[in-house]
Amino acid sequence: MNSDLRPWPDAERSAIIALWGKLNPDELGPQALARCLIVYPWTQRYFGSFGNLSSASAILGNPKVANHGKTVLNALDKAVKNLDGIKGTYSELSQLHCDKLNVDPDNFRLLADCLTIVVATAFGSAFNPAVQATWQKFLSVVVAALSSRYF
Repeated sequence: MNSDLRPWPDAERSAIIALWGKLNPDELGPQALARCLIVYPWTQRYFGSFGNLSSASAILGNPKVANHGKTVLNALDKAVKNLDGIKGTYSELSQLHCDKLNVDPDNFRLLADCLTIVVATAFGSAFNPAVQATWQKFLSVVVAALSSRYF
């Protein structure tokens, strides 16, 4: 493929891969999902089987939230490994969330925003504006892919 036709310039591709290589999905995933459920409590409606979500401390201590947060963040690995085919990578997951789980697609964006905050907190000044811009571009492509079945 001609590099001029790639949706990801080499610098962005390298930044995404480098940042991903430093992330700990098993730590940051639970933090991001818990933050989303706490900050946007209406998102809890999709997690009725997770037990007690009645307070921030209950959410933070909930093992089902932690496990699902790990699952969600580990699923981003597929996007990192297939940057030029993210929409296809998540087509089945989009269909599941749309047709079976009936998840409001705006929740993908809310979770992405929470993940960005968690990553910024973890990496401090290393998560500079250029890295953040690339990371948010990456997450917006993932969100669009997960939302594609809805439109």
